Amino acid sequence: MRVYADNAATTKMSRKAIDAMLPYLDIIYGNPSGLYEEGRSARNAVDNARTRIGNRFGCSGKEIIFTSGGSEADTQAVITAASIGEKQGKKHMISTAFEHHAVLNALKSLKTRGFEVTLIDIPEEGIVKPGQIQKALREDTCMVSVMYANNEIGTIQPISEIGKICREHNVLFHTDAVQAAGHISIDVVRDNIDMMSISAHKFHGPKGAGALYTRKGIRAAGVIFGGAQERGRRAGTENVPAIMGMAAALDEACELMEINADRTVKLRNRLIDGLSEIPHSMLNGSRSSRLPGNISFSFEAVEGETMLILLDQKGISASSGSVDPSHVITALGRPHEIALGTLRLTIGEETTEKEIDYIIASVKSTVETLRSCSSVWRELQAGRRKYVLK
Repeated sequence: MRVYADNAATTKMSRKAIDAMLPYLDIIYGNPSGLYEEGRSARNAVDNARTRIGNRFGCSGKEIIFTSGGSEADTQAVITAASIGEKQGKKHMISTAFEHHAVLNALKSLKTRGFEVTLIDIPEEGIVKPGQIQKALREDTCMVSVMYANNEIGTIQPISEIGKICREHNVLFHTDAVQAAGHISIDVVRDNIDMMSISAHKFHGPKGAGALYTRKGIRAAGVIFGGAQERGRRAGTENVPAIMGMAAALDEACELMEINADRTVKLRNRLIDGLSEIPHSMLNGSRSSRLPGNISFSFEAVEGETMLILLDQKGISASSGSVDPSHVITALGRPHEIALGTLRLTIGEETTEKEIDYIIASVKSTVETLRSCSSVWRELQAGRRKYVLK
């Protein structure tokens, strides 16, 4: 049996997304910038997709910029906020210690331009408190960036409340919604969002396609230089097939969201209950306020990379902190050795109850095998070390 449980890394493309792409790989192949019939047909398709995607998030299609994915969209959002802030004499930015590296590294690069960055500490349940953002705000703060749902532990953040605080203080608010889009309800107006990043391959669309929402009145700064595509906000010929696949995948994901979420949450909870039976293990992040299909567990005296290899041999695809401890897990306050023993399982709409039970049995036997040959485990059992996880 093979079980794919790494949907947070990428999802299988849906049949509807594939079918939506095919005509634009063959029949409607024109450059959207062309003034001739082939170009106009491609342009009409792109504009239609832009409107559909905007509708799914409660915004106008004119507020959507197509990108190559979430990392580019995150980078463009951060650079845009920095550009606006610099003109206003504001060079302080706020984010969190467990953001995606696309945001963290963009912020790191801005430090060389004299920007100051405050990274909010993460409570153990993995949910940022709005009061933490309120306290960190300064007169020269130009942006707050908090991800909608964490990519490793799946915890959903109080985006609307944080956005409201930012709006009250005239600070731009960006959210990386790459993991959330297509899986939970998002409305940029309700949630007080100024900029938002999404990526198609996280909701059964193609890789290499994403989008950045920028609220009307915000002029996005370019990070790719060339032509005047995307109304001068993102150079480069639009990837029409991928854009059409993204729009189709998002439509399908949003239409089936409630049904899929109800089913997936039941399977997720079954998996959490099963893994919780393993001694000296811990679920990372809040059990309730998390994405429907995300499960992150840390196991004492277990090395994550070896665990992944053994699970792969049993037919299970998963992910972990690997050789280096995850910055997300350490941000929760987990020690280095515990962070190294972390397993992320992200299930999807096609996951079955039988597969969940197989994962539980396989993880239990794998943890037992690894602990049986671990000197650390022997010391823990002998009382020469103290357990970290109860």
